[in-house]
Amino acid sequence: MISIVRDLAAEALFVSDLQPSQRPSHEAVEQAVTHMILRYGSDGCAAGVALEFGDHPDTAVRRMCWVQTELTEVLAPRLATAN
Repeated sequence: MISIVRDLAAEALFVSDLQPSQRPSHEAVEQAVTHMILRYGSDGCAAGVALEFGDHPDTAVRRMCWVQTELTEVLAPRLATAN
């Protein structure tokens, strides 16, 4: 279940307007994820990711690596307190 939620969050952050150069706060990342899920839903976020990987695979891979790093940093404190 947690991996499904994390995957959805990754897709949502990927299709958001946040950029690595902005060095977004954890709060900004959470807000972007929430906004994109509410705006596009899970299918829309997944479609946006697929489109980018099809059109710009090199850029998409780098962005998804950044997304995964951001989510790890955002989720780490929450997972630590849950244990």
